[in-house]
Amino acid sequence: MDSDHLTNRELRHRSQIIDAQRRGLFIIMTDLKLEDTGVYWVGIDKIHADIMTSINLIVTFVAVSKPMVWPLSSMGDTCWGQPVTVHCASAKGTSVQYTWYQSTQPQDIQFQSSADLHLHCGIVEEDSQYYCSASNDVSSQHSGMVSVQVLKPSEEDCIYRFAMEGQRSYDCSDRLKTSTATPLRSTGHLTEEPYQPGTNSNLSSTINQTHQDWHYSRSEPCHLYVTSV
Repeated sequence: MDSDHLTNRELRHRSQIIDAQRRGLFIIMTDLKLEDTGVYWVGIDKIHADIMTSINLIVTFVAVSKPMVWPLSSMGDTCWGQPVTVHCASAKGTSVQYTWYQSTQPQDIQFQSSADLHLHCGIVEEDSQYYCSASNDVSSQHSGMVSVQVLKPSEEDCIYRFAMEGQRSYDCSDRLKTSTATPLRSTGHLTEEPYQPGTNSNLSSTINQTHQDWHYSRSEPCHLYVTSV
């Protein structure tokens, strides 16, 4: 790329040079990819005297943070056999992939390949525990456990409840009083407090520039360009 808009084909639409005069030159590259890592040359093209400086660009993934989990609807819906979705998200990380696992012995099993855990009567036949795994090419993290307790097993009219980190506990005592089935467990009253953390993901780049103390005279005709090696 150069200041005359003669851009390298692979860098076209993703890079530009800004001449900030006394503040220097700014080179902007957007939509960074891992393959953009490499050495680039910035030059001031002058008659009989090109001035060159190199830039070493390193593009890496941002490591994922511990994922948080929260319900997308009222937790009390489980008392009436309604399906509930639990969402998983990491606040930090690049190209994060989410997978839900069921905690079992002797080995945990992959349950759903998604950021969302879908719970319904056809799945929650017995007490169980689940957790979300967030991962990318450089790291992985696990969420806290989502514990499911089945109070009345049934394919269509079940009663169950679940507990997770960051949410207040609740129970299905009101529903159990109206159920004709003999309750397995019951305590207290239903309360809940939804929690929805924010998410963000970005590419991180480290730029090391050498030979930075160079200047040029604006009275002489010149133009700027960048090449890669």
